[in-house]
Amino acid sequence: MRFGMPWPGRDVGREAEQAGVGAFCAGEFADHDSYLTLADIVANTEHALAGPAIAYAFARTPYAHATALRHLHAQAPGRLFLGLGSAAFRINRDWLGVPAERPVARIAETVGAVRAWLHAENGDRVRYTGEYYALDADVRAPVLGRLDIPILLAGFNTRMAATAGRVADGVIGHGLFTDSWWNEVVRPGVERGAGERERGAARPLEHGWIITAVDDSAPERAIADARRMIAFYLTVKTYDPFVAHHCWEEPVARLRAAFRAGDTNAMGRAVTDEMLTAIAVCGTTADAKDALARRAGSLPRDVGYFAPPSFMVSPRRRAAYARAALALIGAVPTHSD
Repeated sequence: MRFGMPWPGRDVGREAEQAGVGAFCAGEFADHDSYLTLADIVANTEHALAGPAIAYAFARTPYAHATALRHLHAQAPGRLFLGLGSAAFRINRDWLGVPAERPVARIAETVGAVRAWLHAENGDRVRYTGEYYALDADVRAPVLGRLDIPILLAGFNTRMAATAGRVADGVIGHGLFTDSWWNEVVRPGVERGAGERERGAARPLEHGWIITAVDDSAPERAIADARRMIAFYLTVKTYDPFVAHHCWEEPVARLRAAFRAGDTNAMGRAVTDEMLTAIAVCGTTADAKDALARRAGSLPRDVGYFAPPSFMVSPRRRAAYARAALALIGAVPTHSD
């Protein structure tokens, strides 16, 4: 597995690449844009893989996704990937103002339409026809040419995982993923989808986030930050199948009640030791190395993004967590294909 991390900024990022980090990803939220972050990654790294993990699929047209990648490919040929996520129903409806229904079918077409732009050769019309997108572009300028940039989908539940295997080049796992969720839900779903592709297609790629908070001087604070991050993620009802799979309904009900009350400390306390051990890598460096040795099956096969908690954590402390995570390079189990 290649050791990666969310982009920690140019200063820590350069240090991280020199230390051996082989991939950086760009997230997306109301205060940061995935493609602007990707441009910063490309400008300040030399060899590492780079891409959104994820960009909101429906916040931009397929044209906009593909054009951003073409623009950045000139500076980082062979280093880019595109991770797309459908985003939560409310984000699409209330933040982006786009249709929120049928996200699985819609994102499958998004992949096809983005590929139509990325695979277009000079002189060819860019064509794609589907329920949601219809393209017929005659670009009268020598600016195209096929780009084989991998496209991955954030696949949390079964249907999206199967869609990632069927139409995309792989899957991006969430920071909540456990050994059993990878092995009993996500990987079987991806494999079912991949079974519908042409024979001889490459194995779907696996990227994934790993909640990581290491602090040898204050391990309890790192653990508390990891607990709050887990709690914040689990306020989203989209993840209820994950909660039921692990029989975690009772603690999740408590953390959601605390979230509604605005009590972030109670949110974290509701996360049980079992949940923390199954999801996060946290505590001291020694604790984190032990967790990695124990959790080989819950790590993605190709690229893992060791992600500092962001919920109620300052940028300065996130940078410190990113630097501390560099001590884990070399302790990460590798997987065979």
